[in-house]
Amino acid sequence: MQMPRIEIVEDNVTSQQKASILDALLTYNNAMARHTVYVEFAIVLRHPESGDVIGGLYGLTDHGWSFVKLLVVPEAYRGLGLGRRLMAEAEAIARRHESEGLWLETFDFQARPFYEKLGFQLFGELEAGEKAHGQFFLKKRF
Repeated sequence: MQMPRIEIVEDNVTSQQKASILDALLTYNNAMARHTVYVEFAIVLRHPESGDVIGGLYGLTDHGWSFVKLLVVPEAYRGLGLGRRLMAEAEAIARRHESEGLWLETFDFQARPFYEKLGFQLFGELEAGEKAHGQFFLKKRF
């Protein structure tokens, strides 16, 4: 058998390249693991006048846990409880998919205290450095 050729792509990674890598991983995972439900979900915030998407939450359920990949509330709308409502909806979705819980990652300049107020607990950390922000991994088990 011939060895595969390695190609390095540092800029302009295509959606096809990413999808092909993900498909290969999911094929292996689905054959080897239990709890292979893979569901993406989004909860969007729409501008009250234009209806444009201005923020929201994107996540996925995979291998028994749900992951909050993206969460943003525009600065003009912070402090109104929208972040709490988005997270409550994500938790409801995770429970419907019978997840063990929710997990997420956040940087030292983002919202760690917010997540801890919602019951999330730290389970991992990448320390800040000269060229890197600290990164925290939090989970909330149901």
